[in-house]
Amino acid sequence: MRIAIYGAGSLGTVLGAFMEKNGQHVDLINRNKAHVEALRSHGARITGTVNFTQKVTALTPEDMSGLYDIIFLMTKQQFNAGVVNFLKDYLAEDGVLVTMQNGLPEIQVSEIVGEPRTIGCAVAWGATMKDGGECSLTSSPDSLTFSMGTISGTKANHFDDVRALLELMGPVEVEDNFIGVRWSKLLVNAAFSGMSACLGCTFGEVAADKRSRRVVQALIKECIDVCAASGIRIEPIQGKDVVRLLDYHNPLKKAISFFLIPIAIRKHALLKASMLQDLEKGKMTEVDSINGVVSAQGRKVGVPTPCGDKVVEIVHRIEAGELRPEFSNVSLFG
Repeated sequence: MRIAIYGAGSLGTVLGAFMEKNGQHVDLINRNKAHVEALRSHGARITGTVNFTQKVTALTPEDMSGLYDIIFLMTKQQFNAGVVNFLKDYLAEDGVLVTMQNGLPEIQVSEIVGEPRTIGCAVAWGATMKDGGECSLTSSPDSLTFSMGTISGTKANHFDDVRALLELMGPVEVEDNFIGVRWSKLLVNAAFSGMSACLGCTFGEVAADKRSRRVVQALIKECIDVCAASGIRIEPIQGKDVVRLLDYHNPLKKAISFFLIPIAIRKHALLKASMLQDLEKGKMTEVDSINGVVSAQGRKVGVPTPCGDKVVEIVHRIEAGELRPEFSNVSLFG
């Protein structure tokens, strides 16, 4: 099989390095020519909670040729219409796109390439791009897990092959309720990635400060309430039932939820949101595909999402140059 990771930035480079290290050749494709050249010259340098260097094959989109059986899609979701239409010409007739993105991308992707050629995958770990082909893994090595599924529950092309490839890095859960998995990841991203972007800090720093933790708690509660009103069952995250642990309907349960938040995120305490990494580079973020999705669904089912709305507002103000991603922005939540 021919395999590619398209949009091989921080996460994609780490995944590709693990695959190559464990015997599977994969093309790492990225528009960033400096990153591609560094990977070609020095290999993928994976640092942080692990440390190794792996020789890899790195390409720009202009270097692509032929057809791929499996393409892992790791670009920003807001560009999917153009990217997926571009990639379908490089996808074998029975090939498959694996959507390793934030938000809820599977519906749009399947409308372009078809449901049998679309697999959803939620990633439970994080990484940060450094210079010179270096990517820092910021999650604990025992939390490198994936969740796979399809939007209709039917088996897609190359499903078992994709699972075997991902298992070269870490454990894979096959989910019947994949939409519930997507919402569990969305819950984490809306709360911790949203606040990391607003405040310019790591997940652990967001959870440690009591002011920002209160906002995180409210963001989690908004997501849980939106899903409950929508009839969506949020799946456990790495075996932990986040709804049972963090939902609340009385002061005691609210206090317990508040206490548990730093413990729940401890394995990812060093993680810095990809949205924050984009802001630091002067790029537009995925906030409308993360916090914006929760707010939009909340409006649809009549559940207010004031904290989520405020995250979207703050991130857009940072994008516009009106604010900086700094901890003082916590005061904007009231």
